Amino acid sequence: MNAGITRVAVVGGGQMGAGIAEVCARAGLDTVVCEVDAVAARAARDRIAGSLDRAMRRGKLSREAADDAHARLGFTGDLADRQVVIEAVIENPDAKTEVFAALDKIVEDPAAVLATNTSSLPIMRLGMATSRADRVVGLHFFNPVPVLPLIEVVTSLHTSAETTALVEDFATRALSKTVIRSQDRAGFVVNALLVPYLLSAVRMAESGFATAADIDAGMELGCAHPMGPLKLADLIGLDTVASIAESLYDEFREPLYAPPPLLMRMVEAGLLGRKTGRGAHIYDQG
Repeated sequence: MNAGITRVAVVGGGQMGAGIAEVCARAGLDTVVCEVDAVAARAARDRIAGSLDRAMRRGKLSREAADDAHARLGFTGDLADRQVVIEAVIENPDAKTEVFAALDKIVEDPAAVLATNTSSLPIMRLGMATSRADRVVGLHFFNPVPVLPLIEVVTSLHTSAETTALVEDFATRALSKTVIRSQDRAGFVVNALLVPYLLSAVRMAESGFATAADIDAGMELGCAHPMGPLKLADLIGLDTVASIAESLYDEFREPLYAPPPLLMRMVEAGLLGRKTGRGAHIYDQG
Protein backbone atom coordinates (compact mmCIF):
# COMPACT_ATOMS: atom_id res chain seq x y z
CA MET A 1 0.00 0.00 0.00
CA ASN A 2 2.78 2.41 0.95
CA ALA A 3 4.72 1.78 -2.25
CA GLY A 4 2.54 4.34 -4.02
CA ILE A 5 3.40 7.22 -1.68
CA THR A 6 6.34 9.14 -3.07
CA ARG A 7 5.32 12.81 -2.79
CA VAL A 8 4.98 14.42 0.64
CA ALA A 9 4.69 17.99 1.90
CA VAL A 10 5.23 19.45 5.34
CA VAL A 11 3.51 22.76 6.11
CA GLY A 12 5.61 24.61 8.66
CA GLY A 13 9.38 24.34 8.94
CA GLY A 14 9.88 25.01 12.64
CA GLN A 15 11.46 22.59 15.07
CA MET A 16 8.87 19.85 14.51
CA GLY A 17 8.18 20.50 10.83
CA ALA A 18 11.87 20.49 9.97
CA GLY A 19 12.32 17.18 11.79
CA ILE A 20 9.35 15.61 9.99
CA ALA A 21 10.64 16.83 6.61
CA GLU A 22 14.10 15.45 7.37
CA VAL A 23 12.71 12.03 8.25
CA CYS A 24 10.62 11.97 5.07
CA ALA A 25 13.59 12.97 2.89
CA ARG A 26 15.83 10.39 4.55
CA ALA A 27 13.15 7.80 3.78
CA GLY A 28 13.54 8.51 0.07
CA LEU A 29 10.42 10.62 -0.39
CA ASP A 30 10.12 13.70 -2.59
CA THR A 31 9.53 16.25 0.18
CA VAL A 32 8.40 19.86 -0.07
CA VAL A 33 8.55 22.18 2.95
CA CYS A 34 6.01 24.99 2.79
CA GLU A 35 6.73 28.16 4.80
CA VAL A 36 5.20 31.62 5.01
CA ASP A 37 8.09 33.44 3.30
CA ALA A 38 11.64 33.09 2.00
CA VAL A 39 13.20 33.98 5.35
CA ALA A 40 11.29 31.24 7.15
CA ALA A 41 12.11 28.78 4.35
CA ARG A 42 15.84 29.52 4.70
CA ALA A 43 15.58 28.99 8.46
CA ALA A 44 13.88 25.62 7.87
CA ARG A 45 16.60 24.64 5.40
CA ASP A 46 19.27 25.56 7.95
CA ARG A 47 17.55 23.55 10.70
CA ILE A 48 17.49 20.44 8.55
CA ALA A 49 21.06 20.92 7.34
CA GLY A 50 22.23 21.31 10.94
CA SER A 51 20.40 18.17 11.99
CA LEU A 52 21.86 16.14 9.12
CA ASP A 53 25.35 17.41 9.97
CA ARG A 54 24.91 16.36 13.62
CA ALA A 55 23.77 12.89 12.52
CA MET A 56 26.90 12.55 10.37
CA ARG A 57 29.21 13.70 13.18
CA ARG A 58 27.65 11.12 15.50
CA GLY A 59 28.13 8.36 12.95
CA LYS A 60 24.37 7.87 12.49
CA LEU A 61 24.32 8.94 8.86
CA SER A 62 26.74 8.68 5.95
CA ARG A 63 27.71 11.64 3.78
CA GLU A 64 26.05 9.93 0.80
CA ALA A 65 22.77 9.47 2.69
CA ALA A 66 22.84 13.10 3.88
CA ASP A 67 23.44 14.33 0.33
CA ASP A 68 20.58 12.16 -0.93
CA ALA A 69 18.26 13.62 1.72
CA HIS A 70 19.26 17.17 0.76
CA ALA A 71 18.53 16.38 -2.90
CA ARG A 72 15.00 15.21 -2.08
CA LEU A 73 14.08 18.39 -0.19
CA GLY A 74 12.38 21.34 -1.81
CA PHE A 75 11.45 24.62 -0.13
CA THR A 76 9.33 26.04 -2.89
CA GLY A 77 6.87 24.25 -5.10
CA ASP A 78 3.28 23.43 -5.81
CA LEU A 79 1.46 21.26 -3.27
CA ALA A 80 -1.27 20.29 -5.71
CA ASP A 81 0.26 16.88 -6.55
CA ARG A 82 1.17 15.83 -2.98
CA GLN A 83 -0.17 12.48 -1.76
CA VAL A 84 0.39 13.16 1.95
CA VAL A 85 0.51 16.64 3.49
CA ILE A 86 1.55 16.97 7.14
CA GLU A 87 0.65 20.23 8.89
CA ALA A 88 3.13 21.35 11.56
CA VAL A 89 2.33 25.02 12.18
CA ILE A 90 1.90 26.78 15.53
CA GLU A 91 -0.29 24.98 18.09
CA ASN A 92 -3.21 27.34 17.60
CA PRO A 93 -6.66 26.12 16.56
CA ASP A 94 -7.45 29.08 14.32
CA ALA A 95 -4.11 28.87 12.51
CA LYS A 96 -4.41 25.13 11.96
CA THR A 97 -8.02 25.36 10.81
CA GLU A 98 -7.04 28.02 8.29
CA VAL A 99 -4.25 25.80 6.95
CA PHE A 100 -6.59 22.83 6.50
CA ALA A 101 -9.22 24.91 4.73
CA ALA A 102 -6.51 26.14 2.34
CA LEU A 103 -5.04 22.68 1.77
CA ASP A 104 -8.46 21.33 0.91
CA LYS A 105 -8.53 23.72 -2.04
CA ILE A 106 -4.86 23.37 -3.04
CA VAL A 107 -4.28 19.59 -2.92
CA GLU A 108 -5.95 18.24 -6.04
CA ASP A 109 -6.08 14.48 -5.43
CA PRO A 110 -9.27 13.75 -3.42
CA ALA A 111 -7.55 10.62 -2.09
CA ALA A 112 -4.62 12.59 -0.65
CA VAL A 113 -4.23 12.43 3.12
CA LEU A 114 -4.19 15.68 5.10
CA ALA A 115 -2.47 15.00 8.42
CA THR A 116 -1.81 17.17 11.45
CA ASN A 117 1.05 17.01 13.92
CA THR A 118 -1.05 18.68 16.61
CA SER A 119 -0.18 17.75 20.18
CA SER A 120 -3.70 18.04 21.53
CA LEU A 121 -6.24 19.79 19.28
CA PRO A 122 -9.31 17.89 18.04
CA ILE A 123 -8.79 16.14 14.72
CA MET A 124 -12.52 16.44 14.06
CA ARG A 125 -12.35 20.25 14.10
CA LEU A 126 -9.62 20.25 11.47
CA GLY A 127 -11.37 17.66 9.34
CA MET A 128 -14.59 19.65 9.32
CA ALA A 129 -12.71 22.62 7.85
CA THR A 130 -12.32 20.51 4.70
CA SER A 131 -14.56 18.68 2.25
CA ARG A 132 -12.68 15.43 2.93
CA ALA A 133 -12.91 14.77 6.67
CA ASP A 134 -12.54 11.06 5.95
CA ARG A 135 -8.97 11.75 4.71
CA VAL A 136 -7.92 13.87 7.72
CA VAL A 137 -5.93 12.21 10.49
CA GLY A 138 -3.54 13.01 13.31
CA LEU A 139 0.11 12.01 12.85
CA HIS A 140 1.72 13.17 16.08
CA PHE A 141 5.53 12.95 15.96
CA PHE A 142 7.84 13.48 18.94
CA ASN A 143 10.80 15.80 19.34
CA PRO A 144 13.51 15.28 18.15
CA VAL A 145 11.73 13.63 15.23
CA PRO A 146 14.82 11.99 13.63
CA VAL A 147 15.64 10.31 16.96
CA LEU A 148 12.40 9.35 18.72
CA PRO A 149 10.71 6.31 17.16
CA LEU A 150 7.07 7.01 18.05
CA ILE A 151 4.10 8.34 16.09
CA GLU A 152 0.61 8.60 17.53
CA VAL A 153 -2.05 7.95 14.89
CA VAL A 154 -5.22 9.76 15.93
CA THR A 155 -8.51 9.21 14.13
CA SER A 156 -11.69 11.28 14.28
CA LEU A 157 -15.22 9.94 13.96
CA HIS A 158 -14.98 10.70 10.22
CA THR A 159 -11.52 9.25 9.47
CA SER A 160 -11.96 6.25 7.19
CA ALA A 161 -10.50 2.82 7.85
CA GLU A 162 -8.67 3.13 4.51
CA THR A 163 -6.99 6.36 5.62
CA THR A 164 -6.02 4.85 8.96
CA ALA A 165 -4.49 1.78 7.31
CA LEU A 166 -2.64 3.95 4.79
CA VAL A 167 -1.02 6.26 7.35
CA GLU A 168 -0.11 3.41 9.68
CA ASP A 169 1.60 1.62 6.81
CA PHE A 170 3.29 4.89 5.77
CA ALA A 171 4.55 5.53 9.31
CA THR A 172 5.87 2.04 9.89
CA ARG A 173 7.18 1.04 6.47
CA ALA A 174 8.34 4.31 4.93
CA LEU A 175 9.36 6.21 8.05
CA SER A 176 10.39 3.22 10.19
CA LYS A 177 8.43 4.51 13.18
CA THR A 178 6.45 2.66 15.83
CA VAL A 179 2.74 3.49 15.86
CA ILE A 180 0.38 3.71 18.78
CA ARG A 181 -3.29 4.54 18.25
CA SER A 182 -5.46 7.04 20.06
CA GLN A 183 -9.01 8.24 19.92
CA ASP A 184 -9.64 11.92 19.23
CA ARG A 185 -9.43 13.24 22.79
CA ALA A 186 -7.28 16.15 23.95
CA GLY A 187 -3.69 15.14 24.64
CA PHE A 188 -4.10 11.75 22.97
CA VAL A 189 -2.10 9.09 24.86
CA VAL A 190 1.31 10.57 25.60
CA ASN A 191 0.47 14.17 26.47
CA ALA A 192 -2.57 13.21 28.53
CA LEU A 193 -0.12 11.36 30.79
CA LEU A 194 2.95 13.59 30.41
CA VAL A 195 1.59 17.12 30.72
CA PRO A 196 0.11 16.78 34.25
CA TYR A 197 3.57 15.60 35.36
CA LEU A 198 5.24 18.65 33.77
CA LEU A 199 2.67 20.99 35.30
CA SER A 200 3.23 19.41 38.71
CA ALA A 201 6.95 20.18 38.40
CA VAL A 202 6.17 23.81 37.50
CA ARG A 203 3.89 24.09 40.54
CA MET A 204 6.60 22.66 42.77
CA ALA A 205 9.12 25.24 41.55
CA GLU A 206 6.49 28.01 41.72
CA SER A 207 5.74 27.26 45.37
CA GLY A 208 9.41 27.33 46.35
CA PHE A 209 9.25 23.70 47.46
CA ALA A 210 12.43 22.94 45.47
CA THR A 211 14.61 24.58 42.82
CA ALA A 212 14.32 23.74 39.14
CA ALA A 213 17.77 22.13 39.26
CA ASP A 214 16.85 19.93 42.24
CA ILE A 215 13.49 18.92 40.76
CA ASP A 216 15.18 17.79 37.55
CA ALA A 217 18.06 16.08 39.36
CA GLY A 218 15.57 14.24 41.57
CA MET A 219 13.75 12.70 38.64
CA GLU A 220 16.90 12.02 36.60
CA LEU A 221 18.93 10.45 39.40
CA GLY A 222 16.14 9.12 41.60
CA CYS A 223 13.81 7.76 38.93
CA ALA A 224 16.28 7.18 36.06
CA HIS A 225 14.45 9.58 33.75
CA PRO A 226 16.74 10.64 30.90
CA MET A 227 15.63 14.27 31.36
CA GLY A 228 13.98 16.07 34.25
CA PRO A 229 10.46 17.46 33.82
CA LEU A 230 11.47 21.14 33.67
CA LYS A 231 14.27 20.47 31.18
CA LEU A 232 11.77 18.50 29.12
CA ALA A 233 9.22 21.33 29.29
CA ASP A 234 11.93 23.72 28.11
CA LEU A 235 12.77 21.38 25.22
CA ILE A 236 9.14 21.05 24.17
CA GLY A 237 8.62 24.81 24.51
CA LEU A 238 6.73 26.37 27.41
CA ASP A 239 4.26 27.92 24.99
CA THR A 240 3.48 24.48 23.58
CA VAL A 241 3.15 22.99 27.07
CA ALA A 242 0.74 25.79 28.03
CA SER A 243 -1.29 25.30 24.86
CA ILE A 244 -1.61 21.56 25.44
CA ALA A 245 -2.55 22.15 29.08
CA GLU A 246 -5.27 24.59 28.06
CA SER A 247 -6.67 22.08 25.55
CA LEU A 248 -6.68 19.34 28.18
CA TYR A 249 -8.34 21.58 30.75
CA ASP A 250 -10.95 22.78 28.27
CA GLU A 251 -11.91 19.20 27.50
CA PHE A 252 -11.70 17.48 30.89
CA ARG A 253 -12.05 20.35 33.41
CA GLU A 254 -9.70 18.55 35.81
CA PRO A 255 -7.51 20.78 38.05
CA LEU A 256 -4.40 18.72 37.27
CA TYR A 257 -4.58 19.98 33.66
CA ALA A 258 -4.85 23.70 34.54
CA PRO A 259 -1.68 25.61 33.54
CA PRO A 260 -0.03 27.18 36.62
CA PRO A 261 0.23 30.99 36.79
CA LEU A 262 4.05 30.85 36.60
CA LEU A 263 3.88 28.97 33.31
CA MET A 264 1.49 31.50 31.81
CA ARG A 265 3.62 34.45 33.01
CA MET A 266 6.74 32.93 31.43
CA VAL A 267 4.91 32.47 28.14
CA GLU A 268 3.70 36.08 28.27
CA ALA A 269 7.30 37.17 28.92
CA GLY A 270 8.62 35.22 25.93
CA LEU A 271 10.65 32.88 28.16
CA LEU A 272 9.78 29.75 26.23
CA GLY A 273 12.68 27.41 26.98
CA ARG A 274 15.54 26.28 24.79
CA LYS A 275 14.33 28.07 21.67
CA THR A 276 14.53 31.46 23.40
CA GLY A 277 17.52 30.72 25.64
CA ARG A 278 15.59 30.88 28.89
CA GLY A 279 12.73 29.00 30.51
CA ALA A 280 12.92 27.01 33.73
CA HIS A 281 16.69 27.00 33.01
CA ILE A 282 19.06 29.30 31.09
CA TYR A 283 20.68 28.06 27.88
CA ASP A 284 23.64 29.12 25.81
CA GLN A 285 22.32 30.38 22.49
CA GLY A 286 25.77 30.49 20.91
